[in-house]
Amino acid sequence: MAMLWKFMRVAKYSKTTALSSKVKVRGIPTHSRHSSSKSVPSDFGASAPCSNTVELLGKSYPQDDYTNVTEKILSKVGKNLHNRKHHPLWLIKEQVKEHFYKHYLGRRGTPLFSVYDGLSPVVTVQQNFDSLLIPQNHASRRKEDNYYLNRDHMLRAHTSAHQWDLIHSGLDAFLAVGDVYRRDTIDSTHYPVFHQMEGVRLFSCHELFSSIKDGEGLQLFEQGHRTAHKQECHTMEAVRLVEFNLKQVLTKLMTHIFGDGLQVRWVDCYFPFTHPSFEMEINFQGEWMEVLGCGVMEQQLVNSAGAQDKIGWAFGLGLERLAMILYDIPDIRLFWSEDERFLKQFIGPHIWQKVKFQPLSRYPPLINDISFWLPSETYSQNDFYDLVRTIGGDLIEKVVLLDEFAHPNFPLVLKFWYSDDTNALCSGFD
Repeated sequence: MAMLWKFMRVAKYSKTTALSSKVKVRGIPTHSRHSSSKSVPSDFGASAPCSNTVELLGKSYPQDDYTNVTEKILSKVGKNLHNRKHHPLWLIKEQVKEHFYKHYLGRRGTPLFSVYDGLSPVVTVQQNFDSLLIPQNHASRRKEDNYYLNRDHMLRAHTSAHQWDLIHSGLDAFLAVGDVYRRDTIDSTHYPVFHQMEGVRLFSCHELFSSIKDGEGLQLFEQGHRTAHKQECHTMEAVRLVEFNLKQVLTKLMTHIFGDGLQVRWVDCYFPFTHPSFEMEINFQGEWMEVLGCGVMEQQLVNSAGAQDKIGWAFGLGLERLAMILYDIPDIRLFWSEDERFLKQFIGPHIWQKVKFQPLSRYPPLINDISFWLPSETYSQNDFYDLVRTIGGDLIEKVVLLDEFAHPNFPLVLKFWYSDDTNALCSGFD
């Protein structure tokens, strides 16, 4: 079989590895050239897989047939962009924290929500999948979509991996923030490492119904039937109040970040660990954009964590997604830039500063074609994307499949687009 691909705009933003004013790029000729947990320090991150183990964050993990984490990905562990002061992801995290700290207080006037932004990204498969009721045969478990250290350990694919543990520790309200890892396509909105924030709030019967007139007789649970609107164990009154509170909290949060008059809509969806489940969309500058997923937590998950007498909601949002919308950042790779011209744009007197990203370069991209045979029937596109990222790094912006065909005499053909954010590129061969 052979496939036709296209590598589109490529940019490199690293100050320490900046290209000279004219840089030669190897390739095949073409006619076109165009705050509570201590964070893991970046200098104590990871070493490349050696011999039969993966060394990561001071621990050794034996490799097996599931091990697929790459050196490139290991080098990202411990960077903690969400904890780097004045970084755009840090700004988004701090804005959300400040909003929750200010508007949601406990009985003693202290913040209701605890914040955990330094939890280890290495989790067990049980934490990442089983604790969230994700079926054994669910597509999200595939090696093609995750970075496994071995069959038992992996780099978390979502901050939801910490839900069960934090609830089991006795917490009723918390935010968990961290880097997450997923094998994915290569384009301006996808990167194998990104950052999420998880929010959870649990309610006792008294907490949920105390403000309701004549609510003394209302209950959280019943023996009923699962419908599109509720779980079999929840009363409709409880679900409606939890859902109302969830949507109210998130609407206030997004309005606080994006401004008054923000249009919001809710789309029914499916998650294994919530029901009912919703995606929140906002209308920003005339365009509807999905910004987060949320829902009423599956009671089986809550019960297994030791909070059988409570009901709750959960949400998860991507920091990069919000930052790209709010600051008009066009490419997700920019968040990993060390170029001061990028980073200085976000330094200001307070976290609510108005920032509109100013591009660093207007240089055109450079295109190259390559061709090769597919190795075997076990070929995965994400295997190839990892290879591209390992060799090309952040120089590669986009990979697009143009065509797919099978023929005994024709190989795979690919098209590369290169560009540099600060310098011009020229074609050259060694």
